[in-house]
Amino acid sequence: MCWSATADLVAGTGIAAVGAGCVARVRAARDLPLAALPLLLGAHQIVEAAVWDAGGGGGPATVAWAVIAMPLLAVWVPLAVVCAAPPHARRRLAVPLAVGAATAAVLAHALAVGPVTAEIRGHTVGYAVHLSHAPLVVVGYLFATVGSLLLSGDRLLTLLGAVTAVGALVCAALWRLEFVSTWCALAAVCSVILLGWTGTRPAAARSSG
Repeated sequence: MCWSATADLVAGTGIAAVGAGCVARVRAARDLPLAALPLLLGAHQIVEAAVWDAGGGGGPATVAWAVIAMPLLAVWVPLAVVCAAPPHARRRLAVPLAVGAATAAVLAHALAVGPVTAEIRGHTVGYAVHLSHAPLVVVGYLFATVGSLLLSGDRLLTLLGAVTAVGALVCAALWRLEFVSTWCALAAVCSVILLGWTGTRPAAARSSG
């Protein structure tokens, strides 16, 4: 989320461009889901530009934003980390992946049965979805996404998890105060870290004979 439609559009285009660079640098198929994450984040920002232009409400852009932000990312991130993680870390990463799948199922059900609406609040957009046991769902979401990065066993991905955790606290505080939405800046920083990560990855092993 950014502070205006123009900011969302510019940030989304830039983040998607970084994502294209990440994908172009991939040398092993198992790294592709995580390398493609900035493409998804960039598309998410561009979708929100449409939410701004629509003045909020519960239209298709709002629903698309919620689908990406909630169930899709809840399962995409831990699954991508499992794919990219070193073998010794994969067993423990099954836990955040399972939590992410359960959280995604709960969020998908909430979006399917209840309305999702967006409200323009100055330089922020507020989204409303009816959730039972919302605090538990939030904890599951954070454990699946941030937790999987912190448990990844990869130095740069652990750094990405730490940056995401601290950045999310700052962004959430500013958003709750309805001062300004800075989530797009966090997405941009995370995308640049992933670009650096793709440059450190080894090529896929090739069997001979």
